[in-house]
Amino acid sequence: MLLVKSRLLLSALLAVSLPGWADTSDTLTYGADDAPAKGQLKRPGPLPEPLGRIFPDLPMEFKDHITLKEAAFSLTPGLVLLADYTHFSQDAESVEQVGIQDSAWESRAVRLILRGHVGRTYKVNYLWSLEYNGLKYLDTQLWQVADFAFAFPLTNTGRTKLAVGKMKEPFSYEMVGDAANLPHQERILNPFFQSRNIGLQLTHITEDQKSTFRWGVFNDSRFETGDYDSGDWQSAARVTRLLLDDPDKGRYLHVGVAGRYLGAAGDGLRYRGRPASNVTSNFVDTGTLAADHAWHAGVEALWNDGPFSVLAEVNQAWVRSTAAGDPSFLGAYVTVGWVLTGETRPYDRTVGYARRVMPKGRWGAPEVVIRAAHLDLSDAEAHGGEMDRLSIGLNWWASRRWKLGVDWGRTFLDRSGLESVTDSILARAQWVF
Repeated sequence: MLLVKSRLLLSALLAVSLPGWADTSDTLTYGADDAPAKGQLKRPGPLPEPLGRIFPDLPMEFKDHITLKEAAFSLTPGLVLLADYTHFSQDAESVEQVGIQDSAWESRAVRLILRGHVGRTYKVNYLWSLEYNGLKYLDTQLWQVADFAFAFPLTNTGRTKLAVGKMKEPFSYEMVGDAANLPHQERILNPFFQSRNIGLQLTHITEDQKSTFRWGVFNDSRFETGDYDSGDWQSAARVTRLLLDDPDKGRYLHVGVAGRYLGAAGDGLRYRGRPASNVTSNFVDTGTLAADHAWHAGVEALWNDGPFSVLAEVNQAWVRSTAAGDPSFLGAYVTVGWVLTGETRPYDRTVGYARRVMPKGRWGAPEVVIRAAHLDLSDAEAHGGEMDRLSIGLNWWASRRWKLGVDWGRTFLDRSGLESVTDSILARAQWVF
């Protein structure tokens, strides 16, 4: 509580004491509607829906009516709803390896968001979000503060900022890119990143808006457990670059590299993952390894040409564990998307990833998505298992806020001396405001 009060006081002091700074955009952007135009940092205002939209929704100007805008303060509320139903079919070997996986409904996420700025001339952006999350790995409280951060401009252009608080670490496209924006329904590289952490993060956008740089240092042990753990330090960095940038044709090529240092809290590290689902058991799981630390590296690429896109990512982990023989682990995927009605996936140059599809016609925008993914958590004396998953899905971007999606996937698991097959169908409804 003392730290929170200190941040609020610092924001207020900066707001009244530092004149002459340019108006800056909010770089804490969960749930943002669209990407800024090339050469801009500010996000566009509400865009009108096509006439005769068959899917009911709130009028775009509704957000303006509930947004508070003053010279020294602004507040914009937001809401993100994700609901899933997942059906499973297993062979006998799968049941023996991971147990019976029950088909289930899930409140994937219910997130309340407040974001805006504090200050008249020197504007400090803030983001606060409270989330109800039914994921199985949240064993304690279902309602949690997902984000609580302030972003302080360090230059008068607004292209360099320092964020303080609870936020995403800058590692892995799947994590940095919001779940509501991804072409595939669920992430697969969860063993290699942490969803949220508490610390400091520096962000810089180059003047030509073709590159972004983020670097942060984090330690949430005091807040999560009440005790400070000197081993629980993480540091992560991500650099992106647009090698091709033709927004008029919806054509771009994004590449990125990332690195992460992971300290071992309690002298142990555990890597585990699910088959692109949040209601299954962990199909791959190393258990807790006696370890000192680990280094992670990631490379990513996104090619987009009008309605077609290819997203690929590889993560590698090197674990310093004498007892387990210093194992290394690997995760990768390739996702191919095709928007059948011709819309493109807009690229956000301020954060280094693509936003969700914005349909132009009254019937919305259907998108076919195919993905292949691989996780290998077995090496040296670590026997977490090896998993491959193939999937095909369909997204219907029904409006600028609604998306309905379905995904069929087949998971091949090699673990505990057995090889198994699990089929799953995940249906999702999401609404982003």
